[in-house]
Amino acid sequence: MSRYCLTCGKAQKACICQWIQVLASDAELIILQHPSEQHKPLGTARILQLSLPNCQIIVGENFSNNERVNQLLLESDTLNCVLFPNEQSQLVSHCLTTPSQQKTCIFLIDGTWRKAYKIWQLSTNLQTLPSIHLPEELRGQYLIRKAPTQNSVSTVEAGYCILSMLEPDKDFTPLLNTFQRMIEYQIKQMPEGVFEKNYRS
Repeated sequence: MSRYCLTCGKAQKACICQWIQVLASDAELIILQHPSEQHKPLGTARILQLSLPNCQIIVGENFSNNERVNQLLLESDTLNCVLFPNEQSQLVSHCLTTPSQQKTCIFLIDGTWRKAYKIWQLSTNLQTLPSIHLPEELRGQYLIRKAPTQNSVSTVEAGYCILSMLEPDKDFTPLLNTFQRMIEYQIKQMPEGVFEKNYRS
């Protein structure tokens, strides 16, 4: 018997499948995942992929010549946006389809800030897309990760925020519920006092 769940990829004892709830979304999420994130036990991109039929993960570092990504970018009836804060980026709500477009496709870069920036630099096809950012007041709840800034969020939190803003009539909170359950389990595995000493502010 494998030590790892064949569905979520996490260790059997840390399997998150029992908390996954399948959700429908109109917008499509494409997670561009840095190879170093692919097997991280605390990665959250898998929550999005398992919960959303309209979500997929593509692993790589330079997506300029990635066949699947470029196929998606050629779809004429789709508004493509990339989540990457910069001087030109606009709030997520700006990324809404017009009558001539049938769907919205959001590209999320999954990696540390340094690795995400490298993906952005190498992937020239992403630089042609409208870039969007999350609300500045947003605060991440990844309690067992030390983030560089207060408004740094996990990939699943970013996906939840994007979908909630684009499709306010739908409830995407099960994404956060799974995320919270994963965090709670990991905290319980820590020796007494480690969480308070290393992560409590």
